[in-house]
Amino acid sequence: MLVVAKGGGVRDITVGDCLELGETEAHVYVHAGSGRSLFYSWLRDLGNFPAEAPTTLRDVSRHAGQVSVTELVDRYQLNCRPVRDLIVDYLTERQPSLDYNSLEDLSRTLALHFWANLEKHHPGIDSLRLAPEVVAAWKARCRTKTSVRRLPDGSTVEVTSPRTNAFALLTTVRAFYLDLAQWALEDPGLWGPWVAPCPIKEAEISHRKHITRRRARMDQRTRERLPVLPTLVKTAADQLKNAQARLAAVRAAAPGTTFTVLGETYTKVKGTRYTDHAASATAYDTDGRRHCFGPAEQRAFWAWATVEFLRHTGVRIEEMLETSHHSITQYRLPTTGEVVPLLQIAPSKTDEEQLLLVSPELADMLSAMVCRVRDASGAIPLVRAYDPNERVWNPPFPLLFQWRWGGQNRPVSVSTIRKALDEALLASGLTDATGQPLRYQPHDFRRIFVTDAVMSGLPPHIAQVICGHKTITTTMNYKAVYPAEALEAHRAFIARRRALRPSEEYRTPTSEEWDAFLARFEKRKLSVGTCARALARSASTSTSR
Repeated sequence: MLVVAKGGGVRDITVGDCLELGETEAHVYVHAGSGRSLFYSWLRDLGNFPAEAPTTLRDVSRHAGQVSVTELVDRYQLNCRPVRDLIVDYLTERQPSLDYNSLEDLSRTLALHFWANLEKHHPGIDSLRLAPEVVAAWKARCRTKTSVRRLPDGSTVEVTSPRTNAFALLTTVRAFYLDLAQWALEDPGLWGPWVAPCPIKEAEISHRKHITRRRARMDQRTRERLPVLPTLVKTAADQLKNAQARLAAVRAAAPGTTFTVLGETYTKVKGTRYTDHAASATAYDTDGRRHCFGPAEQRAFWAWATVEFLRHTGVRIEEMLETSHHSITQYRLPTTGEVVPLLQIAPSKTDEEQLLLVSPELADMLSAMVCRVRDASGAIPLVRAYDPNERVWNPPFPLLFQWRWGGQNRPVSVSTIRKALDEALLASGLTDATGQPLRYQPHDFRRIFVTDAVMSGLPPHIAQVICGHKTITTTMNYKAVYPAEALEAHRAFIARRRALRPSEEYRTPTSEEWDAFLARFEKRKLSVGTCARALARSASTSTSR
């Protein structure tokens, strides 16, 4: 189609031609197939396109890449041009010391949550010197957020809920004012006209209360999820085993025939003349529901791999997804000469490289993953992953978390990991304190790893090195254990007190004494409720009081 429309040969097709074809089909054919992007990968493999060209056409529409500071601010269409220029200059000054994700978050806070919010409720505002009533109203709006939810009948309703990052908003705006005041001493011509009293006092952003509440909330999550982790591990393994059994059964069945697996009966689709009948992994159950066992087996495998990888390493999810075949290395102990396997974790958040000792369970999981992602030649394909934090494409790597989909090798995305993990949790039947299905975030495994390691006797400073934390305080904040020392001391104190009392006071009561005790409480009930007088006091005395 491109050759007919543009002329020339296959070697003359450019990336722009492919993009133009995709845009044209999107406007002409509403349901234009998502599978028409495979030709782009073939052309790229032929060497038609430059090295910096996107890996697939799908990535062009999904990942826009980095934009300039001006474009970050102009997304929110600020009316006051001088303040808009000030925010652009401020972000440009801060840009060298920030990663792109932090820069984007800072632009959103200052341009959207701060100034655009003020312009919406106070039209015509043009100065950073804010009146007390304006500041008070803005702070009240920052404490809550309004979201639109769709009801079962199709209507929508606005729901107001507390904003969890209100503390961060106030802190960022206070830093903005203080930076302007500090920079005005060095460049009064640029920053001096904008110096104004800071509307957020230091007492309003006290870190102690915020950190205490946040740690209590995180500790409760860890204490709630650590005891049930073995159930999730077993469920993920069982789900993978069952998914593999269903996939093998549907592939062995002839098209249009009925087969039974795990006590379930399915009918394999007949397919069309354009599909491979024997390789199809789609079937219908007895209720007529369609099941695609191929993608289901893929998600079950990545759910199992994610649970095993995170619980044995305690790494962040972005570090897990960037693990490649090159990360598996070995080290010879200088004392015994024994060779031990190591897993090298590339620097991410703190720019700290980590080397983790590979346990036998982790080695089994890594072996299964390597065998799964190898191609026919035995090599692990090179894929380019998109860094969602920096908005850039990483160089091709033999990533372990990759799968073949739509005729292409693609890295496993964060959304796929979360969906697979949610399916395993739903199958486990685990619930929280309110009876709702229990949810695990990937970072919960990191806190569980630290807590379990410290409880098992690992020194905290060693756990700090394993996790790649800058300070040991961060590591100890991840430790969500009960104060065992205080509990044991309290139990010993109670035991000493009991030892000083006569032993007959702690004997087991007889049946007659227990019945008399219960009968006494029945006599204490009055017309207004249950009386709380002492057991030896008469009813008349208690009533008169």
